Amino acid sequence: MRITQMLAPGPYGGLERVVTQLCVGLARRGHEVTALVIVEEGDQPVPALAADLAAGNVGVELVRTPHRSYLAERRAVRALLESIHPGVAHTHGYHADVLLRSVAQGLSIPTLATVHGFTGGGRKNRMFEWLQRRSLGRMDAAVAVSDPVAQALAGAGVPRARIRVIRNAWAAPGAFLAREEARRRLGINPSDKVIGWVGRVTPEKGPDVAIEALGLAAPDLTLSFIGSGRLEQPLRARSQELGIEGRVRWHGVVPDAWQYFRAFDAFCLSSHTEGTPIALLEAMAAGVPVIATRVGGVPDVVSEAEAILVPPADPGALARAMTTAMGDDRREMVAAASLRVSNQFGLDGWLDSYESLYRDLTQSRVNA
Repeated sequence: MRITQMLAPGPYGGLERVVTQLCVGLARRGHEVTALVIVEEGDQPVPALAADLAAGNVGVELVRTPHRSYLAERRAVRALLESIHPGVAHTHGYHADVLLRSVAQGLSIPTLATVHGFTGGGRKNRMFEWLQRRSLGRMDAAVAVSDPVAQALAGAGVPRARIRVIRNAWAAPGAFLAREEARRRLGINPSDKVIGWVGRVTPEKGPDVAIEALGLAAPDLTLSFIGSGRLEQPLRARSQELGIEGRVRWHGVVPDAWQYFRAFDAFCLSSHTEGTPIALLEAMAAGVPVIATRVGGVPDVVSEAEAILVPPADPGALARAMTTAMGDDRREMVAAASLRVSNQFGLDGWLDSYESLYRDLTQSRVNA
């Protein structure tokens, strides 16, 4: 099949890793895959995923237009779609869902979107997500990455017949770094007791809850953040107020962050909302004890047999979980988590599901 993926990527996060795996996996199966990557004109660097896609034999078309030049962007995308003439156009993220869905449908190309989750937040973001939900209702199909996302789509008026639940998957592109090497590269002392935190340092991910929890946890625990975002500076200040600044490390954005998970004694996911978090799958595959908030699609991925689950926005519960995760009795939980991620969240079945959906959409258009 000839498949086009469309997105306006942010810093390399879960959505970007999902798109990369999907494109490269489909290309390996012999499909002709092209990614239309929306980038603002100017000094903006080429997104990191562009190189990963190209290395995986995925065609990459950078669509560079000035800030908020949406008509020019739509014209450029239309010209590319006319040239590529894909059998299906697949969007990711509210920018592509809202602005590019109608371009493809205007060319009679079947459309679908993968909905990676809704973050809520401020008024501006809620408005974007309202527009996204309206656009999703006009798609030929909407993929939800968890049951709660599917319920949110149905509640927003997306016809249930057009909703498919396809949970995210993950497989290591290579070998995890050994604990000692990962710690050396991150500058972590070999003897430290380290809770790892990986993701965007933004409100929906709950990094503030992790900071507050560290202040309540055992004093020999440290917290390592991999990622960046607008809450970093306020949280640096808060850690100073709590007197724990020496126990918090800020590593910033680390390329191929998945390789470093074995540097941690445990992994903490403190989110307020989630779809199917890729970092959670990475931690499970790495064999690291998991602490996670019971939100969104997290219970779809782990039960209390595979992780320590806590309520969201509860620093006390999270602090107790951090201490518990350091115990020596976590081996069975880690083994169960590793087995579950390999058995239920592998790439082959995931790619099969997307291929089946693409075929259904292209066939329905032929029969129309």
